[in-house]
Amino acid sequence: MNLILKQDISSKNQSWKRGVLRDSNSFFLHCLFNLLLSILLVVPGYSEGGSKVEILKTDTGYQLQVNGESFYIKGAGIDDHYDVLAASGGNSIRTWGVGKWEEVFEMAEQYNLYVCAGIWLGQERQGFDYSDPDAVRQQFERYKPYILKYKDHPNLLMWGVGNELNSFYTNTTVWNAVEEFARYIDEVDGNHPTMTATAFIERREAELIKNQCPSIDILAVNAYAGLPVVADWLNDFGWTKPYILGEWGTFGHWEASKTSWNEPIEFTSKEKGDLYLNEYQNHILPHENCLGAYAFFWGNKQERTSTWYSLFLKNGAKTQAVDVLHYVWKNEWPKNRAPVLDSLRLDGKNAHQNNILSAGTVHEALVWANDPDGEELNYSWEILHEPLDKKDGGDEEEKPPVGDYKTLMEQSNSFTFKTPDTKGTYRLFVDVYDEIGNGAHANIPFLVE
Repeated sequence: MNLILKQDISSKNQSWKRGVLRDSNSFFLHCLFNLLLSILLVVPGYSEGGSKVEILKTDTGYQLQVNGESFYIKGAGIDDHYDVLAASGGNSIRTWGVGKWEEVFEMAEQYNLYVCAGIWLGQERQGFDYSDPDAVRQQFERYKPYILKYKDHPNLLMWGVGNELNSFYTNTTVWNAVEEFARYIDEVDGNHPTMTATAFIERREAELIKNQCPSIDILAVNAYAGLPVVADWLNDFGWTKPYILGEWGTFGHWEASKTSWNEPIEFTSKEKGDLYLNEYQNHILPHENCLGAYAFFWGNKQERTSTWYSLFLKNGAKTQAVDVLHYVWKNEWPKNRAPVLDSLRLDGKNAHQNNILSAGTVHEALVWANDPDGEELNYSWEILHEPLDKKDGGDEEEKPPVGDYKTLMEQSNSFTFKTPDTKGTYRLFVDVYDEIGNGAHANIPFLVE
């Protein structure tokens, strides 16, 4: 790979052994399958006009260059709203798996964005066994045609080899598989760096990746509440290559304050906007070994709630955090900004005050919000059960069912309701919208006894 950071791959990790198929018949069928897959995926490919991405070592740190020009990643892990990302000053999209590459690369071309092309590698917590050479080999062969097809795409920025492979794992040979991908990409693509993303970072993982994955160019750290210590920890761990924030944003639901019945308390959209601003200005931009960051999540997804990580509400309304990213990326606020939700109270108590209610009783919620542009605000209220389908590691969750509550009155910023007759854990949600559809949100968990 033609990067100043790179070393001669012929000297790297020569003792690493690749797995082999157990018999000649399966080997023949496996090769035939991958040959056919390669033909389907690679032709016609992108043979001309590919991007050239370099990592330069400077006097103070590292710099990313795309086609000879300095490039600082102003990115997001994305599911939708590519147009808003581009209009907000974003320049890069992160994906997690090849399933969305066709759409993402098409949108990247349309909106002049660059793609961190994620290759989803099986995780131990989901049953993948990195001690099984057949499984490792099949996974490697399955993704080679995709690499060959997109390596010369003009909107490719880098390759993301695996995501959070250190999450709930014990088998450290996973890093050998990451190295195999990175080394292969070195061989077939000399123009784009590779990264692997970890769930936060500990000394052990930093050392394992440094020793077992010498072909990895960039470490991506997915960090939430721990983001302020990432740069110092990497320095302390002896990580000398550049890094990026592979995911960053609000506190993770596992890091947040809890109710007395152990449900996480979510920040309001204003609290998230304030957090994004502080984290970016104070803990991302100042660090010269950091090549940029991917905010999480540019879209809407159900993970504990539909708003926890989502920068957009379910109906597509952008929230205050999107405005903040527009500001830090372009050094100016958008022309029309999202509402600012200052506070939500249930019977005068906030989410941290353990709202324990009796079944079938009447209660009132009040929300305080304002619009920076002076527009009239509208309010939408809902009570849901706490989710039963709780997953780890960002796995897809189902939206929890609506509670059997009764709305008694909705008036401007107030909501009066009768609690469900069924005992259990619930959450009161409010979304606030301005006249053009920008949004704000808050919620309060409560227990019915």
